[in-house]
Amino acid sequence: MVDMADRASDTIIIEAPVDRVWAIASDIERYPEWALDIKEVAIIGRDDAGRPHEVEFRASALGRSTHYSLRYDYSEAPGRLAWSMLDGDIQRSIDGAYVFSDLGDGRTEVRYDLAIDLVVPLPGFVKRRAERRILNAIRELKVAAEA
Repeated sequence: MVDMADRASDTIIIEAPVDRVWAIASDIERYPEWALDIKEVAIIGRDDAGRPHEVEFRASALGRSTHYSLRYDYSEAPGRLAWSMLDGDIQRSIDGAYVFSDLGDGRTEVRYDLAIDLVVPLPGFVKRRAERRILNAIRELKVAAEA
């Protein structure tokens, strides 16, 4: 039997221009200020443009603290900010992206895609609760961008 990553996706309209939304989403060092589950961020490496490329996180998850590190991909900036896991304590893999679409009139559509494969399988009701919590990140981005 092959374990498959659990996937989740959500889309939201943010009443802010795409450049503002991009600036907040790509300012990874400041995530603990608006992403409630992110407790600590440490930049391990930067790309040639000085952007965070390898980042360690401490986050709350399912009533405990988890640590993981991500590699960020800016190759489709500012239309897409993608990431993939380098290392994690309770995760086998994490792959995700914010996809930004300028709607005009100072509004931005953001799609949040995430796939996570955990080391230990979880019951369905726990997975659904965790998915709602994870997808809340897009609403936290909206609040930060519209402030």
